[in-house]
Amino acid sequence: MAEPLKVLVTGAAGQIAYSLIFNIAKGDVFGKDQALILVLLDITPMMSVLDGVVMEIQDCAIPLVKQVIGTDKEDVAFQSIDVAILVGSMPRREGMERKDLLQANVRIFKSQGSALDKFAKKTVKVLVVGNPANTNCLIAMKSAPSIPKENFFCLTRLDHNRARAQLASRLGVPSNDVKNVIIWGNHSSTQYPDVNHATVKCDGKEMSVSAAIKDDNWLKNDFIKIIQQRGAAVIKARKLSSAMSAAKAISDHMKDIWFGTPEGEWVSMGVISDGNAYSIPNDLVYSFPVKIKNKTWKIVECLSINDFSCERMKITAAELVEERDTATEFLTSA
Repeated sequence: MAEPLKVLVTGAAGQIAYSLIFNIAKGDVFGKDQALILVLLDITPMMSVLDGVVMEIQDCAIPLVKQVIGTDKEDVAFQSIDVAILVGSMPRREGMERKDLLQANVRIFKSQGSALDKFAKKTVKVLVVGNPANTNCLIAMKSAPSIPKENFFCLTRLDHNRARAQLASRLGVPSNDVKNVIIWGNHSSTQYPDVNHATVKCDGKEMSVSAAIKDDNWLKNDFIKIIQQRGAAVIKARKLSSAMSAAKAISDHMKDIWFGTPEGEWVSMGVISDGNAYSIPNDLVYSFPVKIKNKTWKIVECLSINDFSCERMKITAAELVEERDTATEFLTSA
């Protein structure tokens, strides 16, 4: 069995983590022969709940799990970790302006970025889930200058999975027969789910999603709105935010980093925009199509972008620029 991998999950007493930790522990993410040390971080008022989560992991008696550490201390949590999955963040409360939300999260992710810089392995892979995920990821990255920017990601795989599922449902095919959708931009209601390069297997034949659906009006209107507003729809129905599907998306994201993307396929991930081929401003964490090999990602280049797509990619980039500039002001004063 491989040497234990030290994996940190923050917000570990919360809903998403409750589904996620079990996925990781039973080998669905890092492999069935990968020993694990699980480090679970949450805020002090949640420690009694976290103690219960630790007990449950122990009671699962999973052979891969060599140790479980529950803590409310960043210096303990970030020590020599290989993977950081940053789920915990300040949620938006009623009456809270987006600017207030950004300010609260700058404090959290500046602190966690500094802890990564000081205590984590320099090879650590960092996935930010807590919203606003793209900008929180950028703040953590800027606060950990000794760790390569390429090691930081934000989660847009949930949006990617939602897009595949909606297309598959429309066509009456399994979701794994839909390939190469793209989520461009921010994990927000400005994100752009793009099907222009997506393919689907129908009746044993590979074809473009556009040709299979034969309804450009739906693809350019209702489909985009469904994906952009899916999180809000889940909250309205469940009275709670997405948890099971978010945990599955995190698992998919980390598994692809570890084992790579299949030949000829890409996935959507929020990564640093520096030097991209799509005229997106530098110094953003922006969702692009990426391929991964040997734990190294590369943005898929040379995709043709029509005017409709270009306009939507610019809209979501503008929102991220505004978020970044606001958060940077807070970062310098924090």
